[in-house]
Amino acid sequence: MAEIARRLGEFPGAAVMQNYHPLVVHFPIALLTTATLVYLVAWIGRRHDWSRLGFWLLWFGVIGAGVAILTGLRAGAGVMVAPSVRTHILQQHERLMLGTGSSSLLLALWTLLDPPFPRRGRIVFIAGLIGMSILLAHGADYGAWMVYGYNAGGSLPQPIEFSN
Repeated sequence: MAEIARRLGEFPGAAVMQNYHPLVVHFPIALLTTATLVYLVAWIGRRHDWSRLGFWLLWFGVIGAGVAILTGLRAGAGVMVAPSVRTHILQQHERLMLGTGSSSLLLALWTLLDPPFPRRGRIVFIAGLIGMSILLAHGADYGAWMVYGYNAGGSLPQPIEFSN
């Protein structure tokens, strides 16, 4: 039993990571996407009680996005990728995720005007959530492309150049 408890406290993958960004990015992705879906269900199904869940998912997603953005910006300079990959993929990933973070924060602030689900401009609010989720998906795709296509954060000895 002691051996199992000891192993539960070990994180060998985290020990070899260049930065902590990969550990935190999945939380805002899940929370913000789920917030969008929950608000859609609340709106389409006329389930006002669901909007409280959407409210909290959105706010926790915004907090998680802030942490992901901070860790990502801090990690960006040290990520071992070829300059061409940095230009074509990393910078686009940064722009998309900064847009996602900004739009999610604006939408969350909007909910404070009429919590948990703004009545005024509700269709625009829903469209904003959908747009934010699309930005998020594209930004995450660029991140995955960089990691899995070009070994960002990996241990290959030499960066792989960008190719279309």
